[in-house]
Order: sequence, then structure tokens, then C-alpha cells
Amino acid sequence: MGEQYTITKKIAKHGTQAIIVIPRILEHKLKPKTMVKLTIDIIEEGAA
Repeated sequence: MGEQYTITKKIAKHGTQAIIVIPRILEHKLKPKTMVKLTIDIIEEGAA
């Protein structure tokens, strides 16, 4: 199996879409067509 990283992030906003920004240090690992498994655990809900 591949490498595993745990990242805790706040959801950002890009126009009308909510996005998750990946840290730049992982940029070389996450090239286009890289398959990843993303699990989202909601720790604290933000205001709507």
C-alpha cells in the first residue's frame, strides 16, 4: 500500500464552491491521475 498522511484543515471557499486546499509539501506526490482515498471527519461545523 502507499503512503498515508493525516491533514486537519478548515474548508476554504473558491467562488461558490467549498474546497480543501492540499499543503504544498504534498504537491509533488499528488500529480494528475494519482488515485487517493479521502476520508472526511467533521470535527466542528462552521456557520452557514
